Amino acid sequence: MVLDHPFFVYLSIMAKSKGADAAAVYAKISEDVRNGIFSPVYLLMGEEPYYPDLACEAIMANALQDYERDFNQTVFYGTDTTADVVATEARSFPMMADRRLVVLKEAQNMKSQDELAVYCEEPMDSTVLVILMHGASADKRKSLYKMVAKMGTVLESNALRDYEVPSWISGFYSSKGLSIAPDAAALMAEYAGADLTRIAVETDKMLKNLPEGTTKVTVADVEKNVGISRQFSVFELTKALSFRDAAKALKIAAYIGEQPKFAMPMATATIFNHFYRILKYEALLQQDPRPDASSKAAVLGVPPFFFQEYDTAVRNYPLPKCMRIVALIEEYDFKGKGGDAGDATPAQLLTELIAKILSI
Repeated sequence: MVLDHPFFVYLSIMAKSKGADAAAVYAKISEDVRNGIFSPVYLLMGEEPYYPDLACEAIMANALQDYERDFNQTVFYGTDTTADVVATEARSFPMMADRRLVVLKEAQNMKSQDELAVYCEEPMDSTVLVILMHGASADKRKSLYKMVAKMGTVLESNALRDYEVPSWISGFYSSKGLSIAPDAAALMAEYAGADLTRIAVETDKMLKNLPEGTTKVTVADVEKNVGISRQFSVFELTKALSFRDAAKALKIAAYIGEQPKFAMPMATATIFNHFYRILKYEALLQQDPRPDASSKAAVLGVPPFFFQEYDTAVRNYPLPKCMRIVALIEEYDFKGKGGDAGDATPAQLLTELIAKILSI
């Protein structure tokens, strides 16, 4: 069965519901704290640290006046403290201020996290306790999570799937009063992956160099200011594969493979995601030979800008070929991680993979 393939099992797990939208929860926290509204306890967690870190910064910036911090703000780190110490500090009364702020960073490294749940059952009205987990989440079956969910605010930020990143980038730019071309968003996503903090940092650097009054970021802006070439990118490689442009695909593969930061698992993941979209699109076309734009967007997870490419790709790679290619990608993903690759370099492995895909 197609869906029994390990890659599809993995993707089905990754596609499950992610819960509340982290961006919306962060926006609510940020708005509330600017207006002086605080929860007694916050649990900020998730694989993707961007929103938890931003929320923590917003709370710390607004909970106290500068002159109140010396006596009323305490920051702990999970590796250096215990739940008892944090809870004791949280139970202290503020000095010449309306509240105390107690922040526990890297909370995932603290032993006996659930002991904090005892405090969270009856948190102090005059204390704001922030529990920040970096790249990790609390066990939702245990009392710490349950108590904070009941008495305070939980922000959980899950990692985006690769195909979701360009849309996130577009929304991120919109929040800054800018638009970004779909191909520019795709190129930025390829460069930074699903690391939202990196995307934000690179964006800030780029915006400082753009002409005053710029309202739309183009792919040329990304190439010039971020330092990635669209011509020789995995994005262009998958596009060349879609159109079965062998000469271009092999040229790009050879170039990419020789770059100092090249990692074969990242390349195979991107190529797999591309062919997985083709498979999903083929399934849609079997159900509806003439799907509308919204159906295409829902299945492909890409902007309309890319629809023409996938219309060509499904003709070039019918289901039997696609499944052989998926198996081939899995084989080279294993080799790229050090399994049975012999003396082949990562560059040679990528070129071999592309050549074999094109020969199917």
